[in-house]
Amino acid sequence: MLSDRVPVRVIADFGADYLVDDGASQWRAVAKRCDPAVGDWVTLQGGFITEVLARRTVFSRRAPGVETREQVLAANVDVAFVVAAAIDVNVRRIERYLTIAWQSGATPVVVVTKADLVDSVDEPRVPARVILTSSVTGRGMEEIRNELQPFKTGVLLGPSGVGKSTLINELMGADVMRTREIHSSGEGRHMTSHRQLLQLPGGGMIIDTPGLREAQLWEGEDALAGVFEDIEALTLRCRFADCAHDTEPGCAINEAIAAGSLDLERFRSYRKLQRELRAVAAKSDARLRSEDRKKWKQIAMAAKRARW
Repeated sequence: MLSDRVPVRVIADFGADYLVDDGASQWRAVAKRCDPAVGDWVTLQGGFITEVLARRTVFSRRAPGVETREQVLAANVDVAFVVAAAIDVNVRRIERYLTIAWQSGATPVVVVTKADLVDSVDEPRVPARVILTSSVTGRGMEEIRNELQPFKTGVLLGPSGVGKSTLINELMGADVMRTREIHSSGEGRHMTSHRQLLQLPGGGMIIDTPGLREAQLWEGEDALAGVFEDIEALTLRCRFADCAHDTEPGCAINEAIAAGSLDLERFRSYRKLQRELRAVAAKSDARLRSEDRKKWKQIAMAAKRARW
């Protein structure tokens, strides 16, 4: 174990404590006065994690539940692999995960798994590179490894059952992640119970995450431009700057939909994600204002007691 104040990396999050690595050894540590995530570089004091160093990239989502707060899934990631199964390529779901990827600052790549279970795979039309893979034939594995060279960190994003654990086992060349047998329908269940970072044999690192049942977006409406660049460009061609894309004359969005150059469902997906991001920002601002009011009320009460 290294001495205090020397940076180490968080490679697993077990909830109550974390597994950290200094390049030579690994050990578990509890965090105090900070909230680290897998991929973070941290320093320790007295054996406790006490400081999270500046993050290059951050993968966040709105934490599950009623309260509007941020949950950091992973940090300091270079490549975000958005994973979907070939038997269920849901483009709308992929767009949601791509938005999370763009928000982080990492490079997004779409990975379609289980390509051997279908006769042909229609690559999703998304603004990101698409890699088709198969754990049976080994297809696409070398392409993923190349994305992580030299010594880059990747993260796998996607719902349960799309084959993230199987994908890692193929990349590692060993069964390091528990998986369940795939049903005849091609569906599986995600077996990862915690986030962790693994060193790949040929270089590069990969972070697995539990299946995100609630892929709720966090703040950052500008991330939509990366996923919906075509729609953002069309809005600039509308006659009115405040066009609601409803019944206004000269609406470039409606014209593109009518002409068939813009898919209506894609536009609806864009509007849905846009509303969600704006709602998160509004609730977050309201919470911050409430916290500020509470803080200043406490300060005023303390000052009043001091005068007594």
